[in-house]
Amino acid sequence: MRSEKYIQPDELNVDNVFENVNYVIPIYQRNYAWRKDEIEQLLMDIDDLDETNSSKYYLGSLVVNQVQPRVYEVIDGQQRLTTLFLLLRYLDHPSVERNPLKFEAREKSNITLGEIETVMDSKEPSLYSEELVEGYEIIKKYFQSKNANDDYKKRFKDKFSTVTIIRTQVPQNIDLNHYFEIMNTRGEQLELHEIVKAKILGAIKSENGFSEEDKKDKLIAATIWDACAQMDNYLQMVLPVKIREKLFSANWDMLRVADFSDLRDIFNAENNSDETQFTLKTILQAPDPTVSNQIDDREEENERFESIINFPNFLLQVNEAMEMTETDRDSGLDDKRFLDLLKDRWASKEKALEFIYALLKYRYLFDRYIIKREYIGEYKVEGKWSLQKLVMYEDKKGRKPSYKSTLDSMDQEEGTDNQQLRLLESCLRVTYTSPKTMHWIARVLTNVNKEQDGKLLIPTLEKYCCQKIESSDYRNRSGFGIDRIVFTYLDYLLARDRASEFSNFQFQFRNSIEHFFPQHPINADNSVTVENRDLLGNLALITVSANSKFSNRFPIEKVEHFPNIIEQSPKLKAMSDLLKKYDRKWDNNSVKDHNASMLSLLETEIEKYK
Repeated sequence: MRSEKYIQPDELNVDNVFENVNYVIPIYQRNYAWRKDEIEQLLMDIDDLDETNSSKYYLGSLVVNQVQPRVYEVIDGQQRLTTLFLLLRYLDHPSVERNPLKFEAREKSNITLGEIETVMDSKEPSLYSEELVEGYEIIKKYFQSKNANDDYKKRFKDKFSTVTIIRTQVPQNIDLNHYFEIMNTRGEQLELHEIVKAKILGAIKSENGFSEEDKKDKLIAATIWDACAQMDNYLQMVLPVKIREKLFSANWDMLRVADFSDLRDIFNAENNSDETQFTLKTILQAPDPTVSNQIDDREEENERFESIINFPNFLLQVNEAMEMTETDRDSGLDDKRFLDLLKDRWASKEKALEFIYALLKYRYLFDRYIIKREYIGEYKVEGKWSLQKLVMYEDKKGRKPSYKSTLDSMDQEEGTDNQQLRLLESCLRVTYTSPKTMHWIARVLTNVNKEQDGKLLIPTLEKYCCQKIESSDYRNRSGFGIDRIVFTYLDYLLARDRASEFSNFQFQFRNSIEHFFPQHPINADNSVTVENRDLLGNLALITVSANSKFSNRFPIEKVEHFPNIIEQSPKLKAMSDLLKKYDRKWDNNSVKDHNASMLSLLETEIEKYK
């Protein structure tokens, strides 16, 4: 038998992950594939750290195989490692001066890494890796958007010492094929939310051990947990039928239970004659809750709707909603601190049961008051934003589940309030794409739990947007330094106030700032000065593909050749209308006119909520 010597993992920080070592990305690894979302998320993870807090922040893991002294073959984590290399090169970090990262048998990638700072000036772009160049440019633009000077970059680098990476070396002489088989089955290991489930169920015990009531409570908790975990289905559709009939009103329009004690009464009444024995292990090993086995409509529903967050993120939202109720503050949605954020919820039996009830209550409210993506009819492929409640509807053919607009009665079509709330929530969804920034969801859940009037969510969320915009220092920002919420909320306001004109407008995921008058115009046209090109009045938010089509075209060409792109943004449509007003010309006066109009619109809205 071969010896497989275990080697203790190294706890590294960003400052020393490349220090005195070399990494090789083997040929069987895929090319560098991270894009804007992943790269910016890593940058924000670091940027958001409090430099006065010395506690360590876990950024991820790196699995390597030592092939020579101080030379490691990267087995897992190469995307993160390559991104860190690009980041350190941009920041002129001494640890990467000697190019300690290489790609096996990919000379184009190695040339790119060695010359990354000057690639954009090259007349031979085909010599370089397009993916690596794009990654470097995303990092560069991120810092430009922050107006990063030397002090900003120094503060950013100062945080590296607390950002921890665990480098794990596979045992020496291990069969790597066998190791990859193990990696491919990692889904069988407990994930963090499963650990939380085990902790909470384990806390449901009396001081003198597990009583019969504890065992029943544990089964109730597991049933509620597994039902709530199925985020792409409405809650009523996944609960046991007999339980569902007692948990909800006859038309499913109201949750009847006020605490865990009520849950216990309902379950005990149904299970009085049930002698089934169960353990924590059998509960944790319950069948996959995403498998349809209860009612026929579930499979169709699972394909029709898509939640905007997954179950682990929902657990953090519930925790934050509870914190807001208890302390009127955000608790945090950072999944890097998942167990730490939730640990108080299994501190005692009472807290565990309280969390299970909150899970049920907030999941019911989530289904009613938080938008979903719906794939049906002409939207079967691309989907559309949906804000609907699930009700039990009765007609001549009998009782059946039906989806109705949340803020409207069962016999009404979607009204203005529901349309406006759906538009507002979709504005927030496309603005704050990272789950850890979606604090608005917990605010919605907290407010409808208190007020029981969904229409009050509109001013609540509008005020939230205004606070975000005001804190972004939007009056003094320009170009890529303007926060995304400024653009998306302006689109919302224009669509709200001109509802008939924009009745079919749907927010898309857009992250490319478009200069209506191009940054680098053909023929050195200076109708708009360089300074004015970066004003809010010359900018709009569109998709990356749309930005590529627009390229360096002049405004009138964009309007005439790409009307579908113009429709992506009410703000861009307003600029198009202004262009026609100015006899097809877009100059300094046009930019300043639109800039003043947009700033005035924002200031009026902000003042309304002060």
